[in-house]
Amino acid sequence: MKGQIMEWGILTIVGPILLAAVIAWAMLHNRRSRAEKELTEEATRIRREQEHRAAEERKG
Repeated sequence: MKGQIMEWGILTIVGPILLAAVIAWAMLHNRRSRAEKELTEEATRIRREQEHRAAEERKG
């Protein structure tokens, strides 16, 4: 019985610490560089312009 209580105590402490470590790792590895963000923004702008021109041609 005492061993089970000890296990739950350890899990209660180690679990949240492990979860925080995994979340921190994921946040650090999902970051994009400034160059990647700028490239994505430029590609989005170009795509929107293409869609706008295509819509104008369909109307025209």
